[in-house]
Amino acid sequence: MRRLWLALALGAAAAPSLASAQSAQLAMPPIAGTRLDVTATGEVTRVPDVAVITAGVVTRQPTASAALQENSTRMDRVLAALKRAGVADRDVQTSSINLNPEYRYQENQAPQLVGYTASNQVSIRFRDIRNSGKILDALVSEGANQINGPSLTIDKPEAALDEARVQAIANGRARAELYARAMGKRVARIVSVSEGGGNYPVPPPMPVMMEARAQSADTKIVAGEQKMQVTVSMVFDLQ
Repeated sequence: MRRLWLALALGAAAAPSLASAQSAQLAMPPIAGTRLDVTATGEVTRVPDVAVITAGVVTRQPTASAALQENSTRMDRVLAALKRAGVADRDVQTSSINLNPEYRYQENQAPQLVGYTASNQVSIRFRDIRNSGKILDALVSEGANQINGPSLTIDKPEAALDEARVQAIANGRARAELYARAMGKRVARIVSVSEGGGNYPVPPPMPVMMEARAQSADTKIVAGEQKMQVTVSMVFDLQ
């Protein structure tokens, strides 16, 4: 029992020392000279390699069951066309299924039910942007009459973001050197660096085709370039 009490006493005595050591490690190192805070950004451009497009079928019939049945038949053809085009199952995901009544409204009369509208939308990831337009034309020929997009993205952005990080650090160091020369000092060391997050803007999807007709239009999707940014905050010691 005496050994147990001794161990507890030693542990309690060591706790403040341990906490002090951890606080010292987390605290910013002291700056002997002039402190300079700099925010810098690194930016790189890449060509998007993935296009995300929403495609689907909208059908209108007098009854709900007829609208759903026609929609299902046409949607099966659309999904089969995607499979024939080589689009993997993992790149096709149902985004919405809707069934809504349609009414005719006339002045001084109660709304009159005139039919039902059924819609089924799928989100498609095209990993070969160059051929995505041809696939969309094939979907239209198989019954798709609503297409929205594209949203162009980069499948694996980390390598590009790392390049932007290196550039941001270099830009921050160059700016610190500029300030140091203007003040008649030199950069003694980098005290700390923190990342403010990467800015990976994704352009909003633009409509490719609405209420598309059955005729093929030789649709083309142009990837262009996207900017990727990383911002860092740096603290320098100028002496």
